[in-house]
Amino acid sequence: MPDSPVIDPQAIENLRALNPGDNDEFLREIAGIFLEDNPLRLNELDQSALTGDVAKFTRAAHSIKGSSANLGASSLRAMAEKLEHQVRTQGLADVAGLIAQIKLEFDRPQRALNALIGK
Repeated sequence: MPDSPVIDPQAIENLRALNPGDNDEFLREIAGIFLEDNPLRLNELDQSALTGDVAKFTRAAHSIKGSSANLGASSLRAMAEKLEHQVRTQGLADVAGLIAQIKLEFDRPQRALNALIGK
């Protein structure tokens, strides 16, 4: 079974279809938001885990999940969903390993999007 792409090509085509003929400006804008916002959310995961702020942690994980889904970064989306679910059901205990994994996983769509949008 072949590995799935880091970024789902259909998700990219769906974004392009929202504003056809704009020379990928909309796609670059959405990708730019993803690339700028997610490092902030990853930092929020760290900080809220340290301070015990379950609500802030859950919002950060949910935000990563949503932005990843929009751009077709399905592996990152799945990890954020798992993290969000775990915190909702079990609290912040034992999240350090998952935070480390999600940070590593973010690198893959980050590199793929940078290549796609020519950064």
